[in-house]
This record gives sequence, C-alpha cells and structure tokens, in this order.
Amino acid sequence: MSVQVRPAEGPREEAQAYLRAWAEGDIAALRRAVAEPPASFEAQHQRFREDLRILSSRFELGRVELEGEGAVATFRAIHVLRGQGEWEVDGALRFVRREGRWWVRWTPAVLHPEAREGDRFSRTRTRPERAALLDARGQPLTHEGEVITIGVEPRRIRNRAAVASALQAQLGVDPARLEKALNVPGAAPEHFVPIIDVRLERYQQVRPVLAPVPGIFFRRKSARLSPAEGFAAHTLGRVGEVTAELLAQLGPAYQPGDIVGLSGLELAYETRLAGSPSGEVRLTRPSGEVRVLGRFEGMPGTPLYTTLLPEVQSAAEAALDGVTWPAALVAVDTHTGAVLAVASRPLEQPLNRALTGRYPPGSTFKVVTAEALLATGMGADAPVSCPAGVSVGGRLFRNFEGEALGDTRLRQAFAYSCNTAFVTLAAGLGADSLGAAARRFGFDVDYRVGLPSPGASFPGPRDAAEQAAAAIGQGRVLATPLHMASVAAAAESGRWRAPYLLADLEERPNASLAPGARMPLHVLMRAVVTGGTGRAAAGVAGLAGKTGTAEFGSGTPLPTHAWFIGYRNGIGFAVLVEGGGVGGRVAAPIAARFAAAL
Repeated sequence: MSVQVRPAEGPREEAQAYLRAWAEGDIAALRRAVAEPPASFEAQHQRFREDLRILSSRFELGRVELEGEGAVATFRAIHVLRGQGEWEVDGALRFVRREGRWWVRWTPAVLHPEAREGDRFSRTRTRPERAALLDARGQPLTHEGEVITIGVEPRRIRNRAAVASALQAQLGVDPARLEKALNVPGAAPEHFVPIIDVRLERYQQVRPVLAPVPGIFFRRKSARLSPAEGFAAHTLGRVGEVTAELLAQLGPAYQPGDIVGLSGLELAYETRLAGSPSGEVRLTRPSGEVRVLGRFEGMPGTPLYTTLLPEVQSAAEAALDGVTWPAALVAVDTHTGAVLAVASRPLEQPLNRALTGRYPPGSTFKVVTAEALLATGMGADAPVSCPAGVSVGGRLFRNFEGEALGDTRLRQAFAYSCNTAFVTLAAGLGADSLGAAARRFGFDVDYRVGLPSPGASFPGPRDAAEQAAAAIGQGRVLATPLHMASVAAAAESGRWRAPYLLADLEERPNASLAPGARMPLHVLMRAVVTGGTGRAAAGVAGLAGKTGTAEFGSGTPLPTHAWFIGYRNGIGFAVLVEGGGVGGRVAAPIAARFAAAL
C-alpha cells in the first residue's frame, strides 16, 4: 500500500524558519525547533562549521511532503568554505508532529545525508603553482629564489632608537613603519616581527652592521624574485602573505596564510596567475573509514604575457642609478605601442610614477604644438620671432632665464625651446587646431594599458592666455610619463598608438599625425640634441628628442619638473625627474645614458 503524499503548509513554515535560523547561525533557535536535541547538538554544529571553515551558508527549500504521521522537507545547502568556495549539499529535514506542533527530528544526517553519530568532517586543500609573468619573448620575468626576512624580537630590543636608526640607514626603513610593526595589538614580545625582505646579496652587505644591534634577527624563506633588485619592481609587483584587507577583496577562494600578489601585475592579475585550489570535503567514521563528500576541481594559473624586454628594462634601471629625486623612465616600441620598460623611483614608495603620475609636460608638449603648426604648412625653417617676453591675452610669457633669439627659424626656436615663439605662433592657430593636434597624439583618448594609467588630458582653452600656456605644456595640460613616451614614439613613426603592457590587450586606439609632419618633426627633434637644450645627449648617434622644464606648485621662482622625451632605434621614451629642475641639465643626461645603452 503506497503512502499518501500531499502538500503540508505547517511543516513548510517550520522548515523555512529552521533554515533561516541556520543561515543566520542562530544555534539556540535551531535547538528550540528540535524534538529531543542531543546534548552535543551545539558542539556538532560548531565542529561542522569550524572543521570545514564555513564562512556562510544559504539554503533553498525544496518539496515538503507528508509521510504517515510525519513530514519530510528537502533542501539544498550552499556552504561557502574559506579558501575553497561553494560546496552544495542536498539534504532533508524530517518532522514529527507533537502536541499540535511540527518538530525537527534531528540527527547528524541533517548536516549531511551520510553523517552519523561519531563522524568527523574534514577537508584538504592544495593550491597550484603560481603561473609566471613572461617577457615579450615568452621568457619568465620571475623565478623562485631565497630571500632574507629582516625583523625584530621586541623583548630582545635594548634601544628602539638604535634599531630604528640602523634599519633606516641600511635599508631605508621608515622609523614609523618599525613603530607600527612593534605596536600591533596582541603581538607577543617574544615573537619574531618581520620588517623587510631582502635578497641574499643585499643581506650580505648589511648583515655586518645590523647583526650586532640587539633585537634585530634574520630568517630565510623562499620567494618569487625578479631578475635583479628593483627590476621593474612597481610594474611586476611583489607577492607575500595575504593581508586582511586583500582577503576581504579576493573572496572565499582565499584564506589566511595564502601567498598572493600584493602590488603591480601580481596583484592586478592575482586570480589569473594563482589559479584556484583543489581539495576534498571528507567524512571520517569512528572506524577510520574515510568518505569523500565533495571535490573542488582546481584550475592551474595562467601565465601573463607582458611586452617588457629585459635588456631595455635593465637599461632604464641603470639610467636612473644615482638619481636622488623621485623619477620615472618609460619606453615603448614606436611601431606598435608595446611598453618595453617601466622604471620608477624611489623603489620604496608604492607610486608607479611612470604609469600613474600626471604632470604638466612643459616644453615636451611643443612636439604637439609643432605638429599643429606643421599641419598648417609651416616648414622647419619657417621664419619666427623669439623675443625675451611677449604678452598674450593680458598674460606675460617669458623664456627660461630671459633668453631671446630674436628673428630666427622654427628649427632654432624648437631646439632652444623658445616659449615666446610658440605662444605667439599658437595664437595664430584656428580655434581647435591645437586641441585636434593633441588628440592626434592621444590626449583625451581612453585606452587600457594593463595597469592603471590615466593617460593625458588637454582641456579646451578658455581664453587666449590659456591657449598660450597650453601650447608650452602648462596651464591645465597633464600627462603621464608613459603617455609622453607615446608622444615621442608617434613623432618617430608618424602615427600615435596607445601604449600597452600586456600582449593580449585588443582594440588599441591609434591616430595618424598630420600629413607631411613626420619628417619635419624629425628635423626639429634632432636639432634639440645636436645643438639645442638637449645637447647633453649629443654624443648618442641617432637620438632625437625634446627637453621640458615644467612649472608646478607655488613659490618664487616656481619649482619645476625636468623632462626629456625622445626616440632612437625604434624606441620612444620619456624621462621625468619630479621637482628636478631643468630638463636639459637633469633629464637629458639620464636620457643619454638610456639611449646609449640601446
């Protein structure tokens, strides 16, 4: 004889309430809904949650049917396991009716259909090997190596000031960083507190000074290393133990202790490089029998193909050696826009100035203004006037250090970066001619690089004075060093191409320069190096470029950023020295060192 089955409203409401309380973690409410709960009811729930590291649970109620004097409610549980993700279980709640009320008949099978008294839940987890960051030739940019963690044991410190002084002098560690590490709530004074990781060669240099300082200790560990200390550090990024902040962002597939990307490409493409972990949810009987209740099929990480060329990157790093100001050097392929090198200083600051810093480009923008002039039919030897000062729209513009060339040619005005000539010539351009030229060089064009980079902006001038300022890269004109490298590349190739750092980026914007402008630009930019403001780089054959001394901030005189943008052998590049002073004196020698290495 078959059992009569019909819908049951009463047990459905109880089932909904029970699953809601379970999702909310209200174990007391669950106990109140159970007929004769076992003494270990709370403990079994707690072990289930802790042993499987369940972050949260949600439930979907299925069919509710009467069976004899009782009822059965099916449900689907979706448990989110820390470090693994979602685990789905199809379960059932069995009800008994007593004293006019429906009660849950609870056994461990409510937690999982295969569970019995005395069983224990557990899990395994294996993370795949992290995928590589690759250069433009498909060769790894990183490798596994050994580093030394330099840290302190608080109880062994005799003099905090001495420890702070030694770490700052030898490794550039900010004393505030040491204080923060030492003052973490709940930290045991006998525990090792890591401060900084260094390569073996650096450790060998500083150990003789640091080892004698009471409280400073060293530990070895494996790490993901780039080819050399500081090599593309801001761009490649670094890996390390996941922080609480990142753990919240990365989601349930991660757990404390995981090694993750902390900056740069390692962070931006963390899930791609890391893949996903594999593992099992297991049930162990008191007899020792193990049953697998669920599997997580992991995925290997996927390599990230960058456009970086190690020899060009090394040349960029070497060119910035010894530069004490904040600085950036970035290089791109003039015919594709591929980013070949990105270097930013100082290394200990997280800001990647080459990609994210936005600065007035100063006289390097005269490449754009010159193209706008050439588009009107001017030639490199067109006659121009270069007085010491000129008033445009009620604003007085002067040349650097009061220089004046008098009546001269466009070639000389460009080579010696004559402000007065360019503001006067720009005043004669059509209403949007300068803006159109800026757009041909990628200003106000959105593009993706592969890491955050805001590009360049050329706000429409509001009056004649602002147009004059914009013509010499001042006013409201802003650009990243990366973008100015793309400007130099466009001058060489005749076509602006959006720069990109990852090989698989598609839909890259591009634009042709004005017809006939390319060769005169070559003449103008070569003249800068052979006899103009960039003659500090005159010894490098084939180098062409433009210096820039860009005013910013406040004061008398105004502080200036030092710029040089140029190209050689199919590589366009930009050098910025933040607050460094005069482009021809400060940035041009750096450019010469870089270009000579190409």
